[in-house]
Amino acid sequence: MSHRILLLGAPGAGKGTQSKRLADEYGVEHVTTGDALRANKDMETEYGTPRSFMEAGDLVPDPVVNEIVEAALADADGFVLDGYPRNLEQAEFLSEITDLDAVVFLDVDDEVLVDRLTGRRVCDECGANYHVDFQPPAEAGVCDECGGELIQREDDTEETARERLQVFYDNTEPVIEHFRDEGDLVEVDGEATPDEVFARIGDVLAE
Repeated sequence: MSHRILLLGAPGAGKGTQSKRLADEYGVEHVTTGDALRANKDMETEYGTPRSFMEAGDLVPDPVVNEIVEAALADADGFVLDGYPRNLEQAEFLSEITDLDAVVFLDVDDEVLVDRLTGRRVCDECGANYHVDFQPPAEAGVCDECGGELIQREDDTEETARERLQVFYDNTEPVIEHFRDEGDLVEVDGEATPDEVFARIGDVLAE
């Protein structure tokens, strides 16, 4: 059977890692807002194309994002949705267009999230991702893949990390409450190892 899974969680909760594994495990699409927008940037909507907003550096408005996501889900035989919905309006729209099999919230303490976000390092050359604690390179500061220099991105500093978390809570708390009210939300302890988190999500899907 094709699963329709929504993963929710703050920046650093591990949504990307788990989404990819779930998509591979169940043979479904990994749908992210960013990928869907890039793949459909010239799709005509009554508000214009996503490209027109992206090139201007503006946030793509909800109605455009909704249309793009709806198109991506319509094409998918099962999916893991990651990074959408970001607010209550998007959540209500999603509930109207699809029946989700599972809504999983990866619950992680703020201090753990800040540690995860500030520990990320990215290769300046090839873009490979590392983490000083969880996924360190063989040689500190040097990319295993290409030998490039590993840098901390500006949005991975502690101040920025805390700002990102606040934005997440302001926007996404109503989303979490929406799915909790609908009786779909399952909370999974996202502080366990990636393998344990993956196993727990598998248990949720099996129920």
